[in-house]
Amino acid sequence: MREIDTDVCVVGGGPAGLVLALLMLRSGLGVVVLERARAHQREFRDEILQPGALALLDALGVLSGARARGASALDRFRFLDGDRVLLEADYRLLPPPYDHLLTLPRPHLLDELLAHCRRSPHFRYLPGRRAGGLLRREGRIAGVVADGPSGRCAVRARVVVGADGRHSRIRRLAGIGAGRTGPSGQDVLWCSLRTAAAGMPPPREVRVVRTPGGPVLVHGAWPDRIQLGCMLPHRRGRELTASGLERVTERLVRAVPEYGGLIRDQLRTAADLAVVDVFSARAERWVGDGLVLIGDAAHTHSLIGAQGVSLAVQDAVVLHSVLAGALASDDTGAARLTAFERRRGPDVAAVMRRQSLHSRVMHAEGAYATRVRPRLVWALRHTPLYRRALQRIAYGDPSIQLPDDGARGWA
Repeated sequence: MREIDTDVCVVGGGPAGLVLALLMLRSGLGVVVLERARAHQREFRDEILQPGALALLDALGVLSGARARGASALDRFRFLDGDRVLLEADYRLLPPPYDHLLTLPRPHLLDELLAHCRRSPHFRYLPGRRAGGLLRREGRIAGVVADGPSGRCAVRARVVVGADGRHSRIRRLAGIGAGRTGPSGQDVLWCSLRTAAAGMPPPREVRVVRTPGGPVLVHGAWPDRIQLGCMLPHRRGRELTASGLERVTERLVRAVPEYGGLIRDQLRTAADLAVVDVFSARAERWVGDGLVLIGDAAHTHSLIGAQGVSLAVQDAVVLHSVLAGALASDDTGAARLTAFERRRGPDVAAVMRRQSLHSRVMHAEGAYATRVRPRLVWALRHTPLYRRALQRIAYGDPSIQLPDDGARGWA
């Protein structure tokens, strides 16, 4: 069995894992990234990045390159009931250059991060590798055994970082539970439509539109697409697609009638839809001796507010400072690493509370929800409270910044 020694073994080559890898490399440490996929395939849905993530990625030196590969700016979020605006977040009120959301194909961001990581001689990227077990030494985690196309390998590391998503294998191998925190979750039926053929530009906003069957999520995407998502009770997605496309098609047409022709022309079979299980969850603990969980492996979120990538990037920035100090003092025990969860736990809890509140608003009925609340929202839009709330959604914890030496690269 092939053996590799390194300082940090990151399992999962998503935004959290690769941002952390790049920061650790720039601190002079060796990093091995194990990624289950063999290549960055185009995702069915683009990632939506909040201004806080844009600022951190820009400071890291990767935003311009990722954006040059293809991206689209979105100006605002609106929750609509017919012509009434029930909630609104207008990002144009924020100071430039981060006065917008950015919809960015996931491979564009990952390819740019990976290109920067590969500039370091201390970096190894092993795609097509699936974690099969954890190595232990003297009661602590000391590496990962992974299976891949060229056989099994053992990566021995001073610390292992589980960044392998909401169904994290590293979390399971470490015996850490992660129950759903939401009531039951939901299914989202996704489809992606091309708008260029009809000469119609994609919308420069994110909308959630009330329909009789439940909310529909709509946003523009690069280069000429519109993404649509029907929100359904958990486990109803496959039932609905199995019963035929007509109900889905008509619901989407009611939500965005201006794209009705595109929906009917391009949504032809169940294969044109993807069913996504959306839920919130939080691991019972994020650290162990020699182990840290970050991103969705530690805390999984709903789609509301497009917070996933921002939280992942912020996790990586905070964990970098914790790990750099822990490795410098040769102490990667749980007592030392728990500083990461103490710092990030309150931020994650706050996002989950906001998402829960917004979910209740989206499904609320009655005169207050549909008539009184819109008037209050309109009145608050012209107060400092509105801007403070917008900045909190857009930036999260503003104290999370890259260290000066974290963005300089290698000499």
